[in-house]
Amino acid sequence: MYPTDRLYTKDHEWILISGTTARVGITDYAQAQLGDVVYVELPEVGRQLEQGAQFGSIESVKAVSDLYCPLAGRVTEVNAALATAPETVNADPHGTWMMAIELTDPAAASGLLDSAAYAELVK
Repeated sequence: MYPTDRLYTKDHEWILISGTTARVGITDYAQAQLGDVVYVELPEVGRQLEQGAQFGSIESVKAVSDLYCPLAGRVTEVNAALATAPETVNADPHGTWMMAIELTDPAAASGLLDSAAYAELVK
């Protein structure tokens, strides 16, 4: 159910790592809990984030939730399409990234959950 090519946080974000860069999004579980997403607030390119730091927020018809950075790094890109089509998070949560980061310490990924551990967390 949860793609095995990425890692997960207990806060329901996923991170897809490729070398020293990564893309970040939210899980299917998170979008299901939120309901219909109507707005996504993303960080500015160039912003330095610590692991666990809030990088933005996501608003649905039910609630507003904070988004947390799975690993420390510098924001290199944001998914600008979410400004006009935030509902893509609901349609394809594991295919819709929110930001790309250049990782400060890729080895810190060892503290994140694999897909099986995340599935166990949310069952």
